[in-house]
Amino acid sequence: MPYRRLPNTDSARIRALRSAVEKAVDTDFQKLSFSTGILEEARGVLTHFEHLSTRYKQLYETQVKAGKSFAGKMRNARMYISHFIQILYMCVMRSEIKEEQLALYGLKEYNLIVPDLTSNEQLLEWGEKIINGEHQRTSQGGVPIYNPSIAKVNVMFTLFKEGYQTQKLHQKATVRILEEVAAYREKVDRIILQIWEEVEKYNIDLPLEERLTKNREYGIVYYYRKGEIVE
Repeated sequence: MPYRRLPNTDSARIRALRSAVEKAVDTDFQKLSFSTGILEEARGVLTHFEHLSTRYKQLYETQVKAGKSFAGKMRNARMYISHFIQILYMCVMRSEIKEEQLALYGLKEYNLIVPDLTSNEQLLEWGEKIINGEHQRTSQGGVPIYNPSIAKVNVMFTLFKEGYQTQKLHQKATVRILEEVAAYREKVDRIILQIWEEVEKYNIDLPLEERLTKNREYGIVYYYRKGEIVE
């Protein structure tokens, strides 16, 4: 005997609801397998859930697209900041810049080692420190570092920072709509279960195969257990 199972994906939930609603619309009122009250509620739930699902897909696709652009900005910022620090260290080793001035950049205790720039947060922290440190040193009469210049570093860092903030906004919007979708699933599943219960009860006296066929017309999905013979 096959068993039914509620949909476990949002697209399957939408298909199940749409099947039931469309079948009901095309069925004579007196032959409808579930109540008109549930039908009206199902219409509203289907419309709202489709809207939520579509909105989530749109926001997620926007986030992914923006993420690809942001990844390039992140790589550029990391490369320029890392390269600037290496040039700074070379200037110190050549005695062109005093070692104690590394404190202006927050690098005094790093023993001429480039700090970890792996995460976005580390990149934000060190970008600010390096740019501020170079401005402080040059404002005290120090010769600016070139190739890369701090102006170029600042351009790349600013693009990264703006991209990072934009990506956070995209992520926040996506998470918010996903939470709405998740919260609404309980209502969707409740409506689907009500429809299925009423449809199966309505067709209970029909022969098995005819009953299953009629039930499937309303979106009910049946599964056969492993090894079970399908006639």
